[in-house]
Amino acid sequence: MTAKLVTGQERSPKVTVYIANHNYERFVQFSIESVLKQTFEDWELIIIDDGSKDGSHAVIRKFEDHPKVKVVFQQQQGLNVTNNIALRLARGEYFMRLDADDTLAPEALETMTSVMDRNPNVGLVFPDFYHVDADGEIIELVRRHNFDDVALLDQPAHGACTMIRRACLEHLGGYDESYSCQDGVDLWLRFIEHFEVRNINLPLFYYRRHGSNLTRNESRLLATRAQILAKRANLENKSSRVVAVVPVRGKKMDPRSLELEELCGKPLIFWTIDSAVSTDRVDQVVVTSPDRDVLDIVSAHYDPKTVQCILRDQSLADINTDLSYTVRDVLEQLQQNGATFEYCVTLLVESPFRNSLDIEMGIDVVAVFDTDCAVSVRPDLDNFYQHNGRGMQPIRRHAKLRLEREELYREAGQIYVAKTSFLLAENQIIGGRIGHFIVHEPAALRLTSELNWKIAEKLASLIS
Repeated sequence: MTAKLVTGQERSPKVTVYIANHNYERFVQFSIESVLKQTFEDWELIIIDDGSKDGSHAVIRKFEDHPKVKVVFQQQQGLNVTNNIALRLARGEYFMRLDADDTLAPEALETMTSVMDRNPNVGLVFPDFYHVDADGEIIELVRRHNFDDVALLDQPAHGACTMIRRACLEHLGGYDESYSCQDGVDLWLRFIEHFEVRNINLPLFYYRRHGSNLTRNESRLLATRAQILAKRANLENKSSRVVAVVPVRGKKMDPRSLELEELCGKPLIFWTIDSAVSTDRVDQVVVTSPDRDVLDIVSAHYDPKTVQCILRDQSLADINTDLSYTVRDVLEQLQQNGATFEYCVTLLVESPFRNSLDIEMGIDVVAVFDTDCAVSVRPDLDNFYQHNGRGMQPIRRHAKLRLEREELYREAGQIYVAKTSFLLAENQIIGGRIGHFIVHEPAALRLTSELNWKIAEKLASLIS
């Protein structure tokens, strides 16, 4: 590791910006130059190259002699270790990471510093931003919520280009090095417990989309997010008990029922039961159906201590009867037998590819954000239209403006988590203060057509 030393005679800058680079030779110079061009001048820049194997070193060395720049070359340590190295080197009152493939607007530091100076109770500020392509051309402006009106803080700021009061970050112990990504989510959850956060409704950085972005590795991001949420939930709710309810009608009640149809040699209902049984946070799984044949098959396959079967009243299985009546009936029967649970997870069998991480994330979202319930979703970025009587109108009025308040989420994975106290009081699976959690893409596949069955058979053969 090499770095220029700072003498005791030098005055500490107001802002420390650091760039963590790994193999971004193509972009890192633009990132560095965007700091040098800031209208606000009281800053230092720390550039940490984290074991790059491309030509990044040559690009970065061009800035070694700049009086405000420190350069560090190190063996690859990973993002959060590098974040903490930057934190230890930082001298600024405010602290901000700029990713090596992103750039700042010229007024970014001036604007964010001004907000921090005027609001000493704020621990971090974050701006709106532009999505740009690999060549820097603007794709869209992303405008976050007006956080003066936000009551549910479940949509974190970016880990990068968020200005943090360094003393607050040090008070929280810096970055958690057990995570290799999603540092923004971890920081956000810790910050909102202790400090105010604020959004600046101005686009102050350019977030580059390209083929090697870490953000394209969705499985890794979602798995890490699940781990972060689990850690926060465990700190707050160590003793919470969870029941998973799997309601089905059965062919005797509904000839269209699919629960016993085989997918890759296994009854469809077993896929859902197995995902619930493998979820560490779930203490009891209950299958409920008016069809005794279904219950007999389940009972023969699973340990009754783990998977309990409860006969469902036929009136509760009517096609026009809300599912919440069935789930409530199960909870009441369990209570009568002395079994109480803080959370109830309802799982439907048409979505066989959900996994334990998906289910646990739903439970943890309700616990961490103190919502009444949460639903599994996928963000839907397609273009949508409404017919207004005169023709089709796009829901998004401006192709290059994406408003967070107008973003659409599609229910996916058929995971519904609710506090049992809310469900019993309101007789609703989804209602009240609703949280959300994003499931991995295979979980969104719902077996509602012959085509989807064929896709599922192929996917199941790959999983099995």
